[in-house]
Amino acid sequence: MLQISAFKQTMIWLTCAVGLLLALHNGFYTNVEKHNDAAVLIDGGQTNEALEADYGLWPDFLPSGLVNLGLDLRGGAHLLAEVQVEQVYASVMDGMWPEVRDTLVAERDAIGFVQRDLDAPEDVLRFSISEETGVARALELVRGLAQPIVSLTGAGASNIEVTANGNIFTVTLSEAEKQAVDERTILQSLEIIRRRIDEVGTREPTIQRQGTSRILIQVPGIGSAEEVKELIGTTAQLTFQPVVGRVSDPGEAPGSGNEIVPSLDEPGVYYILERTPVVTGEELTDAQPAFDQNSRPAVNFRFNPTGARKFGDYTLENIGAPFAIVLDNEVISAPTIQSHIPGGSGIITGDFSVAESTNLAVLLRAGALPAELTFLEERTIGPELGQDSIDAGKIACIIAGLGILIYMALSYGLFGIFANVALIINVGLIFGLLSMIGATLTLPGIAGIVLTIGMAVDANVIIFERIKEEMKTAKGSARAIELGYEKALSSILDANVTTFITALILFLAGSGPVRGFAITLGLGIITSVFTAIFVTRAIIVIWYGRKKPKVLPIKGFLKLVKDNTAFDFFSRAKLWLGMSAVLVVVAFGSFMYQGLNYGIDFQGGTSIRTQSEQTIDVGEYRAAIAPLDLGDVSITEVFDPNFADDQNVAMIRIQAQDGQESVAVATIDAVKGALLAIDSTVTFPSVESVGPKVSGELIKTAFIAVAMAVGAILLYIWLRFEWQFAVGAVLALVHDVVLTIGIFSELQIKFDLAIIAALLTIVGYSINDTVIVFDRVRENLRKYKQKPLKEVLNISINETLSRTLMTSVTTMLALLALFILGGDVIRGFVFAMMWGVFIGTYSSVFVATAALLMLGVKRDWSKKAPTVGNQYANIDA
Repeated sequence: MLQISAFKQTMIWLTCAVGLLLALHNGFYTNVEKHNDAAVLIDGGQTNEALEADYGLWPDFLPSGLVNLGLDLRGGAHLLAEVQVEQVYASVMDGMWPEVRDTLVAERDAIGFVQRDLDAPEDVLRFSISEETGVARALELVRGLAQPIVSLTGAGASNIEVTANGNIFTVTLSEAEKQAVDERTILQSLEIIRRRIDEVGTREPTIQRQGTSRILIQVPGIGSAEEVKELIGTTAQLTFQPVVGRVSDPGEAPGSGNEIVPSLDEPGVYYILERTPVVTGEELTDAQPAFDQNSRPAVNFRFNPTGARKFGDYTLENIGAPFAIVLDNEVISAPTIQSHIPGGSGIITGDFSVAESTNLAVLLRAGALPAELTFLEERTIGPELGQDSIDAGKIACIIAGLGILIYMALSYGLFGIFANVALIINVGLIFGLLSMIGATLTLPGIAGIVLTIGMAVDANVIIFERIKEEMKTAKGSARAIELGYEKALSSILDANVTTFITALILFLAGSGPVRGFAITLGLGIITSVFTAIFVTRAIIVIWYGRKKPKVLPIKGFLKLVKDNTAFDFFSRAKLWLGMSAVLVVVAFGSFMYQGLNYGIDFQGGTSIRTQSEQTIDVGEYRAAIAPLDLGDVSITEVFDPNFADDQNVAMIRIQAQDGQESVAVATIDAVKGALLAIDSTVTFPSVESVGPKVSGELIKTAFIAVAMAVGAILLYIWLRFEWQFAVGAVLALVHDVVLTIGIFSELQIKFDLAIIAALLTIVGYSINDTVIVFDRVRENLRKYKQKPLKEVLNISINETLSRTLMTSVTTMLALLALFILGGDVIRGFVFAMMWGVFIGTYSSVFVATAALLMLGVKRDWSKKAPTVGNQYANIDA
C-alpha cells in the first residue's frame, strides 16, 4: 500500500526544515556578515551607534554561520609555504653547546680543555678535548645529557646520538628527535602565523597544514599576497646578547664564540656580540607600542618568569656594560646597563615610525618563527575579479535552475513539478550543509552546485521512467508508484555511489578549489539521493492520498524518446568501436605530437592577468617586457562576450626562473612597472605563481588521483556485477578521459588543476550513465533467460534511453548556462565537463555495452530453471 508512516513523514520534513533554516541566512549574506563582524568587535569591548546598527541587521536567535567565499569569489591572497625545518636542528645544537661545555669544564682535570669545531655542519655539534685519557669519561658525561623523547612515535628513544673518534666528539640529533623537532616546528609555525594574521583582523583566514612540512595560507579581502608575506615572512627574531666590542670593519675576526652584527641606525657600525644570547624573544609574554622619554615611538616588552630571572641576573652582574638588542640579525639598540632590572620588563627604542613600532609589537607578540619559510606558490585575486565571478555564478545558477525547472515540468507534468519542489529543497540543503560544516565556496564549487542541479533530476528521472513502465502492466497507479521506487533504488544507489567515490578521491587527492568542488559535489550527491527517494516520494504520497487518481499525471508535452523504441544499437557495433578506436589514436597522437597547453599549476611560473581601458596590443606588451630577459613569455588577449567595452583583458605567463623555487616578487614588480609605463590604466586583478617543485608534484598527484578513481570504480563494479561489466565500464572511462585530453591537446586549451577536477567529474558522470545501463542489463538477464546477450543489451539500452538523454540534456542545460554566462575564468573547466557529458553519454551506449557483448557474460542463472518442462517454460515475463 502506498503510504509513509507519520513518524517517517515527520522526520523527512523536519530534516528539510532544519536544512533550509541553516541555509536561510545565506540569502541575506551582506547583512549577516555585517552582523557577525559587529558582534566580534562588540565582544572585544568596542561600541558605537554604527556597530549597534550593524549588529541589529540580523536576529540573534537565527543561525549566522555563513558559507565562506573563497579567494576567487571574494578576492585575497593564497600562499603555500614550506617550512625549512632543517634550520631548527642547528639552533638546537647551538642551544645544547653551553650545557655540554659547562658539564665537561667541571671535570677539566680529567678531560682537559674543550674546544668546539666551528667548521662542522650546522646540524652537527663537534668538539675536541685535549686529554685523550679522558675520552671515556667525556663520552659518559655527554651521553648523560641525553633526554627521553616525549612523543608517541619516539617513546623510549633518546634525543641525541654521541660518538667519539679519538679525542673528537660528534653530537647529532637522533632520527626520532628530528621527527619530534619537525612536528614541533610545524605546529609552532602554524600557531605563530595564525596569531600574526589574526592580529591584523582579517576575516575568515584559512591557515592549515598541508603534508609534512608545508602550510597553506589563504587570507580573503587582503590586497595582495605580498602584504601577507611581509606580515608572516618577517621572523621578528629578538635576542638580547652581550656586547664584546664595536668596530667599523665587517670583515674583522670576531673571535671564538662571537659574531659580527650590523647596526640598524648607525651606517658603517658593527657590533661584536657573544653568539649565545642571554634571553630570546621566545621568552616574551607581551609587547606593546609606546613612546620613550623623548616622545619617540618605541616598544615596551615583558618577559615570562624564566626570562625575567635570566634578564635580571645578567643586568645585576653587568652594570656598566653595553647590552645589544638584536632584531632579525641587526642591532637596533645597544644601551649601557645602568642598574639592576629585576621586573623582567623594558623598552626597545630606535629610529621607528608609529606604524613600524606598532607592526614590530605585533610581530613580537606573535613570537618568532622557528624556521624560515620558502614560498612555493602564490596567488593574488583582486576583489573586482572576485565580484565578477560571484555575479556570473549567480546568473548562471539562476538561468540553469529555471531552464531545468521548465524542462522537467514540460517532460513530466505534475510529477515534474513535484521533482522541481524537491530540486529547490535540494539546493537549500546543500547550502545548509555547507554552512553547518563551515565550508568554503569557490568558483569550481559553484560549478559543482550547477552540476548538482543538472544531475539532481537524474534520480527522479529514473524513478519516473520506472513508474511509467509499471503503469503499462495494469497493476494500478499506487502499485506502479511503489514498484517504480523499489526497482529504481538499485540503479540510483549504484550510480551515485560511483560518483561519490570520485568526489571522495577528489577531496583526498586534491587541494584548494579542487577540494572545494569535491565537497559541493559530494554533498550534492547526498542531498540529491535524499530528496529523490524521500522528499519527492513524500510529496507524491500526500498528493495521492488526497486525489487517489486512476491515471497518474506523469506525462508531459515534451518527449525526447518515443515509447517502446527498438533501435538496434549493435547493427553497426564494429563501426562505433572502429570510430572510437580511430578517435583514441588521433587523440593520443595529438598528445604525443604537440602535448598539452599546461597552465602554471603543472608547468611552474607566474601568470599575471591584466585589465585595461585601452585596447590590448600584444606586440607592445611583448616589447615592453622583452628587456627584462625573463625567458619564455606568453601573452594572450582574452575575449569574452560578457566584457564591457572598456574591459580589455590579457594573460601574461612567465616561465619558472632557473634556480628559483619561491616566487620572485621583484620579477612580478618589474613586469607591472613595464606595463604601467606604456599604459597607465592597466590593473592587475590576479597574479599566480607556482614553483617548479610544486608543479611537478601536482602532475604526479593528478595522475594518481585519476588512477585511483578508475581503480576504485573498477573494484566497486566488479563487486556489484561481474568482471566483464567492470572491464567494459573502465574501457568506457579510459575512452572518455583520452578523448577529453585529446581535444584539449588539439585545441590547445589551457590545461590546469581545475581540468583535473573536470576529468574526474567526467569519470563520475560517465560511470553513472554506464551503471544505469548495466543495472538494467543485469535485471533483464534474469528476466529474459533464453534471449541472446546481444538482444538483451539492445532491450536494456532502449529501456534506459529516455533516462540517459533526459539526464544528459538537463546537465548540459546547466553547463551551457555556466559556459555562456560564467565568465572566461571558468570556461575551460566547463568546456571539459560539457565535452565529458557528450562523450560519456556516447560511451555508455556504444562503447561499454559493445565491450560487454564481446567479452560475454557468465550467467549463473543459465542453469535449468524450475519451470523447465512445463508449458510456460519459454515465455518471457
